[in-house]
Amino acid sequence: MENLQFWDFAVIAAYFVIVTFIGYKTARGKTTPEELFLAGRSLGPMAIGFSLFASNISSDTLIGLPGAAYQHGISAANYEWMAGVVLMFTAIFVLPVLMRARVTTMPELMERRFDSRLRKYLSVITLFLSIILDTAGTLYAGGLIVTTFIPGTNLWEVCALLALFTSIYTAFGGLRAVVYTDVMQACVLIGGSAAMTWIIFGHFDYSWSTVKEAVSPEKLSLIRPLDDPSVPWLGLITGVPIVGFYYWSMNQYVVQRLLGARDIQAAGRASVFAAALKLLPIFIMTIPGAMVIPLLPGLEHPDQVYPKMVQEFTPTGLTGLILAGLIAALMSTLSSTLNSSATLLTLDFIKPARPSLSDAQLARWGRICTFILAAIAASWGPMIQYFSGLWAYLQQVFAFVASPLVATFLMGLWIKSLGSSAALRGLASGHALSAVLFVLVETGVLPIHFTIIGGILFAATALFTGFWKVRLGADDRPDDEDARIAVIAKEGLERVPRDVMIGIAIVSALTAIIVYLLR
Repeated sequence: MENLQFWDFAVIAAYFVIVTFIGYKTARGKTTPEELFLAGRSLGPMAIGFSLFASNISSDTLIGLPGAAYQHGISAANYEWMAGVVLMFTAIFVLPVLMRARVTTMPELMERRFDSRLRKYLSVITLFLSIILDTAGTLYAGGLIVTTFIPGTNLWEVCALLALFTSIYTAFGGLRAVVYTDVMQACVLIGGSAAMTWIIFGHFDYSWSTVKEAVSPEKLSLIRPLDDPSVPWLGLITGVPIVGFYYWSMNQYVVQRLLGARDIQAAGRASVFAAALKLLPIFIMTIPGAMVIPLLPGLEHPDQVYPKMVQEFTPTGLTGLILAGLIAALMSTLSSTLNSSATLLTLDFIKPARPSLSDAQLARWGRICTFILAAIAASWGPMIQYFSGLWAYLQQVFAFVASPLVATFLMGLWIKSLGSSAALRGLASGHALSAVLFVLVETGVLPIHFTIIGGILFAATALFTGFWKVRLGADDRPDDEDARIAVIAKEGLERVPRDVMIGIAIVSALTAIIVYLLR
């Protein structure tokens, strides 16, 4: 494309050099599974907080959020501020359990609370969501950007090259390389997105009143009526928090960073810091998508919005920074999902099958798994172009698949007497209902928004689990270890450091003010 000049390519090249250098330095001498998967449990709050933000705000988010705002308005940003609420909830009620249990994966915690069946169940579903949604979606979004700015490139080839480069530094650098590169990537991502927002805001003379005159009011409102196609108010209350809880409290590639913290105080501070950062996408990613409605009228597909924004409004010389931000977002999430998925495959499947493997052999298997999973994601990523939109693709699947998991997880933490067979049967029943509802919704037989469906599936799974608990009775009582983990969950509030609670109060107040002003 004509506005890509020498300095644009120079910035992008410098980014790749720095990432490669970080991966090389962090890989030296790091061979144990705990170092590869958890960075030796030595990470600090700032590094984890930036990493949580950068790994979540990927190229699929940069494509999806502005596209959703252009199509339906800024209500898509409800996923962003709600993520902060969930992170603060996690800091109080979930982190004490994770840090005291000293687990490596979330499925391992499910096994500690229930049995190996629940561990395998959660592992398989987590792997599916990580590779088919997160990793493949990120590759598709990154490929879309590259093919837009470099004519003649092929989407399939670009996805393969991006997957290969990321898998190399992830496989050899492990979680430490992922987190350290995330810190740099988060700064580039925020800087590039903020620059784009400022440029677009300048077309309205830097006046919010002018923006409100040019864009219809419903496009600038977070709280939408029940028939809203993006995020209806009932879905905001029911489904969005549930999907958010899975993503931020059960999703392995997110939780793995918290498990790598040096102590509970570092993990709690990181959660609060990430919650504050999650307020930024409202202003630097979602609102710009709504502001360009009168500037870029008539775009046919929501996934075209962000590339068009860069094409039309970025001056020569700044495009490299914007594209570096896109690449930063892409690499961050790819490295995160690949590292966490390799962790699950290695520790939840390979290690139990071959318990005699040494630490060095397990680390080697982790690296092999990284490359295999990258190849699978690269093969599926280009297929997402045939769906209606990236954002809808991501959120709908999460709502249908994750909601039953959240119900089982929370009941396991808070109901001491819940046994493993009742939990497994209740979860399986919830997913059976999920499959039926998915078909009915997608065929138009049941016109209910997927965020509301998420709440329905959560409640139904809880009822199914309660039914099986009563039906199985005393034959399905948990052992003492299961009960102990359930009790830990009730001690969470007492174990949260005081400065973390103060931070939660401040970020909560700030979130409430923003939501009120944009209601």
